[in-house]
Amino acid sequence: MLVSVAPRFARRLSLALTACAALASPMASQAQAQAQTQLGLTPLQRAEVVEVLRDALKRDPSILREALAAMQEAETRDRATSQRGAILAQREALLADPADPVKGNPQGNLTIVEFFDARCGYCKALHPTLQALLRADPQIRVVMKDLPILGPASVVASRALLAAQRQGKYAAFQDALMQLRGEPTEAALQAEAQKLGIDWVRAKRDMEDPAILARLQHNVGLARALSIEGTPALVIGNTLVPGAVDLPTLQNLVAQARQEARQGG
Repeated sequence: MLVSVAPRFARRLSLALTACAALASPMASQAQAQAQTQLGLTPLQRAEVVEVLRDALKRDPSILREALAAMQEAETRDRATSQRGAILAQREALLADPADPVKGNPQGNLTIVEFFDARCGYCKALHPTLQALLRADPQIRVVMKDLPILGPASVVASRALLAAQRQGKYAAFQDALMQLRGEPTEAALQAEAQKLGIDWVRAKRDMEDPAILARLQHNVGLARALSIEGTPALVIGNTLVPGAVDLPTLQNLVAQARQEARQGG
C-alpha cells in the first residue's frame, strides 16, 4: 500500500527527525540551536517539535535506536568514501615506493599494504593470519609500512627492522619480532638479529641514519592522510581495513579487490 504524505505533514516529520538527530547528539543543545537557525523555527515551534518527539520516544524507544543506527551507518559510509578517496590520492606512495620492504610475491597481481607497530599485540595476532594468506595465495605482494605509534621502544624496533632491510633480512627479522614475547629491548633485538645472521654492529650504525627516521616520519604522514587511527591497518584494493581480521575475511577482501581491479575500479 502506497501512502501519500501531505507536504505540511512531511515538513513536520522532517523537523521531528532533525530534532531527533539533535537529541541523539552528544552536543544536543548546540545541535538543536543550529537546527532552529537553519530551519527558521521560532522558540515555540521548536518546543512543540521537541515535545512531540519526547512523547513519541516514550511510546516507542526503538525510534531513537533506529535513528542512532542510521546515523552510525551514514557516518561509516562517509568515512569509507573519504578513505577510498585518500587511498586513490596516495596510491603511488602506498604501492610503488621503492624504499618500502616487500613480502610475499614481488610480482604478485594484488598488493596489500600493512601499517604495523612491532610492539602492537593486535599486529602480532594478525601476523600468522597474513602468513597463512601468503601461503594460500602466491599472487599476493605485501608492502610493509612501519608505523611506530606505541612509544620510543616502538621507534627503536622500527629502526632496527629498517636497518635489517639493508642486509636483506627484513622479512625474517619482522617475523621474529612478531613472535617475540615481551618487550623488544635492545638486548632482545640484538639476540634475535644475531640468530638470523644480521651484523648487529652495522645495524646499530644504520639505525642512526637520518634516512631511516625520515622513512618512519613519512609513514606517519601517510597514515594521517588515510585517517588511520591505530595498528594494524591494511589497505586492500581501495579499502582500508582496521584491526586484526580472520583469514576468511582477508580472502573475501582480496577477492573483492581483484574483481574491482578487473572492472577498472
